[in-house]
Amino acid sequence: IRDKAMIETLYATGMRASELVGLKTDNVNLDVGFLRCIGKGNKERIIPLGSKAITSIKRYLELSRPHLAKKKVSDLLFLNRFGAKISRQSLWKLIKRYAKEAGIKKPIRPHILRHSFATHLLERGADLRSVQEMLGHSNISTTQLYTHINKDRLKSIHRQFHPRP
Repeated sequence: IRDKAMIETLYATGMRASELVGLKTDNVNLDVGFLRCIGKGNKERIIPLGSKAITSIKRYLELSRPHLAKKKVSDLLFLNRFGAKISRQSLWKLIKRYAKEAGIKKPIRPHILRHSFATHLLERGADLRSVQEMLGHSNISTTQLYTHINKDRLKSIHRQFHPRP
């Protein structure tokens, strides 16, 4: 339950692994569907949460987090089995494990979810400036790295829109 909530949150928000493991419960507003992320350089940004991430986080908070927290008090949203902060390394290991279970052969890291978040938004028509804001990039050129379009997509666009395909 916790793992699904973490993976859904990573993909829904494009957060960095370090931002996710440091995310505090009071930085998440499930009623309005946004979270407040403290990024690199202590910069703050507001990121929308999708419905799947909201549902997964609610389920985690209701069914799993109370058992992980035990009697400890923690302001962190995601806890390890000892009720403490999850390490970035542990997050990486669990993502790697789920990728293997899903039959994904390519090496995978938490950053791939951030990359997929940005690429999928841009491929579906999101403007570069909005994606930049959600990723927390101070320079638009960093976000432009995600604008690469694969060759199959280029062929498809050409066939669909060129008057002489």
